[in-house]
Amino acid sequence: MTRTVRCAIIGTGGIANAHIRAIQALAPRTEAVAAVDIDRERVETFCRRHSIPRAYTDSAAMLATERPDLVHICTPPRFHAELSIQALEAGAWVLCEKPLCGSLAELDRIEATEQRTGRYCSSVFQWRFGSGAQHLKRLIETQALGRPLVGICNTTWYRDHAYYQVPWRGTWRDELGGPTMGHGIHAMDLFLWLLGGWREVMAMMATLDRAIEVEDVSMALVRFESGALGSIVNSVLSPRQESYLRFDFQKATVELRHLYRYTNADWQYSIPEGAPYQDELEQWRAIPTDVPSSHTAQLAALLDCMERNERPITSGPGVRPTIEFIAGLYKSAITRMPVERGSITPDDPFYHAMNGRVSGGSPG
Repeated sequence: MTRTVRCAIIGTGGIANAHIRAIQALAPRTEAVAAVDIDRERVETFCRRHSIPRAYTDSAAMLATERPDLVHICTPPRFHAELSIQALEAGAWVLCEKPLCGSLAELDRIEATEQRTGRYCSSVFQWRFGSGAQHLKRLIETQALGRPLVGICNTTWYRDHAYYQVPWRGTWRDELGGPTMGHGIHAMDLFLWLLGGWREVMAMMATLDRAIEVEDVSMALVRFESGALGSIVNSVLSPRQESYLRFDFQKATVELRHLYRYTNADWQYSIPEGAPYQDELEQWRAIPTDVPSSHTAQLAALLDCMERNERPITSGPGVRPTIEFIAGLYKSAITRMPVERGSITPDDPFYHAMNGRVSGGSPG
């Protein structure tokens, strides 16, 4: 790159550490010039620890003074959309933690701001950027494995009661949803991105064991435009934690087992016993590089987009299928009816809030 991208971080809680590590790993392409948090002591401690020169407690003041090129948003989910819009309007690109927004209405507001400012807002979906996923995406696009037929997407994680003592967690207003929105979103995004357009979702959800107003488990069936069928589980009740994706194609099964971050070693390719294309299997297994799924990998791709002034794949139309799918999953679970893609329009309450209630509250 011909210049160093000046980065600022808004929100200095736990996830901000992944962002500052990515910024520092990619130096001199990037440098952290400022951080913001409403807790002065926390932001000043964060800045000292990571050698960030300036600390702020007000995002607007930071944006006006620093004029950063890229803003990393790491606050609780409730504030993601508004801060993304604020940063775009200040002339910055944005890399925002998941979930990017709490509704399709908010996503449309972000996209309208992108069009007005000429800047882009990218959601953190770092699992797309590991070499294993990039390799499989190329195989799917070239139809090397045949048509996709069956898929499984399981996020079976564990979050105890103490986890939900943080005031903003477990609420529609602040966390914007349960494990469907805040935990399984990573695997679902990768699942949907790899398998292409979805057509219909049918879902159920429940709050079985945690004292929260959102769900602690959801399950869904999805039909893709290709005709493939998939099943999805999102849970924070699973003592043995795992992230598991399986793709059954005409010629091979591809599996990914890991927890929060994968490498090439976590991918497995299998073919039917006696299949006459063993040489092809070895080619499919030979992933050219080994890039772990990480904030660093996604940030590097975002910097390339900034250099070329082109839209990142995890912004706008590239992220809408995932946000729309989650809205459809919640609507299906709450109404107990299947939901077709494209059916949640501005006159639908689920366009404005994932639980169909703009003021929050339980799903009923």
